Amino acid sequence: MSNLKNSIKTNAYLALNPIISVLSKTGITPNIITTIGLFINILSSVILIIGAEFGERGDFRYIAWSGITLLFAGVFDMIDGQLARTTKKTSDFGALYDSVLDRYSEMIMFFGICYYLVSYHYFLSSVFAFIAMIGSIMVSYVRARAEGLNIECKVGMMQRPERVVLIGLSAILCGVLSFWIGNFKFTVDWLAIPLFESISVFTIPIFVLALLTNYTALQRLNHCYKKMK
Repeated sequence: MSNLKNSIKTNAYLALNPIISVLSKTGITPNIITTIGLFINILSSVILIIGAEFGERGDFRYIAWSGITLLFAGVFDMIDGQLARTTKKTSDFGALYDSVLDRYSEMIMFFGICYYLVSYHYFLSSVFAFIAMIGSIMVSYVRARAEGLNIECKVGMMQRPERVVLIGLSAILCGVLSFWIGNFKFTVDWLAIPLFESISVFTIPIFVLALLTNYTALQRLNHCYKKMK
């Protein structure tokens, strides 16, 4: 799994090299790229809020467009660090700035998701989205706190790139499937909520994220415990 992830990451950076080469000649700083990424993340959440306020329940186009925007923001998240290394503008403040804006971006992303789900009365899914947000923040916090104690802590599967890709792709898939197939719903008599419906394509990955992010945070905590014994 680790080798596959590294291979995908390497190929992604190779694909972005032409863009980074152009940007390195424009004088645009990595911090500007990081800031642009934050605003695109904000746009992703705004799309969900607009969908919640002006759309209709069962119209998942807003979810799809939000997912596309989120993945586009993720490209900027990849570019900033690579641009800093290419232009030799890496700095401690740049690393801190990137980390802080990443946390803002993630919380804003989950705020938009929760807003949309609550607006259309997907209350259980909104709870899992909130739990996923807690897990995501704790994954990053445990690593940051560990590194402050001089412990390298990169273990676990649900790091930020995986979280963004999972949410982005599931959002797009939800919109595409509902467009081609329409709204569908599978129910069972003994269950008060549908067993599976169109939006489940989006909300089930959120449930998975809620589990795996918190598991990763605990996994990192256990890793640090073993290192400190």
